Amino acid sequence: MLFMNKRENIGWIDFLRVLACFLVVFSHSCDAFVAQFNNDYTTFLWGCSLGSLVRPCVPLFVMMTGVLLLPPAGFAGTMTEFCSKRLRRIAVPLIFWSLALPVAYFLYLNFVASSNSPFIDMSSFTWEMTLRKMYTFIFNFNYDTTPLWYLYMLAGLYLIIPVVGSWLNSASQKDVRLFLCLWGASLFLPYVKIAAPFLGYLGVFGNMNILGECDWNAYGTFYYVSGFIGYLVLAHYLTKYPLQWSWRKLSAVGAPMFLVGYAVTFGGYVVMQEYFPGNYAYLEIVWLFSGINVFMMTFPLFVAVQKLNVASSPLLSKVASMTFGIYLCHFVIIQMGYDLYECLFPVGTLPVVKIICNALTTFVVSYIVVSILSLTKITRRLVA
Repeated sequence: MLFMNKRENIGWIDFLRVLACFLVVFSHSCDAFVAQFNNDYTTFLWGCSLGSLVRPCVPLFVMMTGVLLLPPAGFAGTMTEFCSKRLRRIAVPLIFWSLALPVAYFLYLNFVASSNSPFIDMSSFTWEMTLRKMYTFIFNFNYDTTPLWYLYMLAGLYLIIPVVGSWLNSASQKDVRLFLCLWGASLFLPYVKIAAPFLGYLGVFGNMNILGECDWNAYGTFYYVSGFIGYLVLAHYLTKYPLQWSWRKLSAVGAPMFLVGYAVTFGGYVVMQEYFPGNYAYLEIVWLFSGINVFMMTFPLFVAVQKLNVASSPLLSKVASMTFGIYLCHFVIIQMGYDLYECLFPVGTLPVVKIICNALTTFVVSYIVVSILSLTKITRRLVA
């Protein structure tokens, strides 16, 4: 999720960035409906089914980073130069939005929404709590700044890209495929961890993690070949060695792959809610971006968009250049959309209608906000 220079405007990448950004906005538009759970089970199912459908959104963003920053297209300079340049570009937006979003939530919920939002616990949005959120961002994101988790993670990817990039410069296709196989094995670990207790595993001193992880060690067997780093390398591999598949073969392989991944993602979330109602630690397992089911949805999408003959255009590149800023500011606008459409739509309106309207409205309003902030050199740094 980053800006491209003019020389880097690639049609299918621009299209993928816009698509992935909209899917993120759409995903967050589903959250309040998913959170209904057993309070309104029909609404929960709508939110869960649609939210599950767009889980590839973040992996697609990471893969774009791999295309643009890993060799041969983007990796250059020393590790110091690379990290310094990239980290500076996200430091200012991270600090600004970590301060601005809690204030925006406070002002909106206390002075505009009249404390009538059906989706919010107002005790978390006092001025005292807002001030606390504004300085504790140095430790982590909070509810108001939920999308900023990506920036913390992205900073970590930037730190490791020079190391991985140097290896990829000399690695053979066989070596890269071996790494991807190891990473692929790590995609099953969340489910191995779920299954282990049913197979007799008792944990270590009460800790139920596996493969060497325990209270004093968070770094298990697959730690160093797991997570988002695999999507980076996969994107590099598919760009350097693109699949020579016809649309017929892609449909025959990709469509079933996507549907099975979606079935596990949606069905798994519903089952987890049945057995662990409201327990996000378990519910999020089937929504993990580094789980095999989400990978099964992401892979065919990326390959399909890569195969599209999308011509670069000024309009597409303009919208694509705004996606980082849209991502940064959209979350509070979605909150406003929740409340707005609860008032505008009559009782009984299908949640899918509210979700689609909120996602479209949020994307457009966020684009306008980012366009305004992009008018001056100083404010442009907040969204670039």
